[in-house]
Amino acid sequence: MRAGKFRMGLIAAGVAFAGVALIVGVGARAQNSPIPRKQIYPAIEAAPADIRAALAEARRTHKRVILDFGGDWCPDCQVLNIYFHQSPNAELVAKYFILVDVNIGRMDANLDIAHKYGIPLTGVPALAVVDGDGKVVYAQNQEFSDMRHLEPSALTAFLNQWKP
Repeated sequence: MRAGKFRMGLIAAGVAFAGVALIVGVGARAQNSPIPRKQIYPAIEAAPADIRAALAEARRTHKRVILDFGGDWCPDCQVLNIYFHQSPNAELVAKYFILVDVNIGRMDANLDIAHKYGIPLTGVPALAVVDGDGKVVYAQNQEFSDMRHLEPSALTAFLNQWKP
């Protein structure tokens, strides 16, 4: 009788362990986003110098500057970065724009820069298009904040609309 109870206990423990392992495995997969995470945005304090350099280059080359406000933690920012580097967007950016990634921390950094360029930062990514003199040509806030559900062609249309 004891051996039977022991065996039943082992089976119950095995089933319980398998159930926990399955739940933990599913939870681990759910936490891993299908969007690869990479470092896009430089240090928070780099933004002013990066923008100054981009504006100087834009004046010299007759391009526009795209200020991309976001954070590496943001899945939509990650997708936007992927789309920026895919054809035909990569070619449009190279020909007509200078891209500056502005790190907004956890929505608590470089807010003064965002406001200066007309971005209220209620969602990211948020883009501003600026001419070489620093004049805002276009500022948006939520247009690409759901980038995961948009096609690369949405960015292509945006780039074509705001190229010089």
